[in-house]
Amino acid sequence: MTQRPPATTREPRATRQRLAIRRLMADVPDFRSAQQVHALLAEQGESIGLATVYRALALMAEQGDVDALMGEDGETRYRRCSGEHHHHLVCVDCGSTVEISGADVERWAREVGAEHGFTDITHTVELFGRCPDCSRRRSLDRVDRVDRVDG
Repeated sequence: MTQRPPATTREPRATRQRLAIRRLMADVPDFRSAQQVHALLAEQGESIGLATVYRALALMAEQGDVDALMGEDGETRYRRCSGEHHHHLVCVDCGSTVEISGADVERWAREVGAEHGFTDITHTVELFGRCPDCSRRRSLDRVDRVDRVDG
């Protein structure tokens, strides 16, 4: 007779809703909030409750299937990322995201931990700024405002 593993180690059921969310996240290039994911699913004709989307995304983040990023507004956003350790460069205007590696950050984290006697250091580093497109658009907007004031 085979024994079932305890409930805490069992894989969650692959429900229709979770599979739909997984498929969507595989195609979404940037970080999205649960509400945005819910809206995209609705556009695709998927009938999934918002609470289910929140739970599924949190579970996917816990399992390492997506990265979770807390926005300045306190809302968590999710994105399917590579399986390797990385950091993110995130545009504050449009949300576009670039995965970056950071040997200097890794070394610094280990050194700071060791300096204080800590081991098994983990960390998350997110850099925020404006992508080239948004920077260009912002510069053009400034020039346009100056022209209207001067003209």
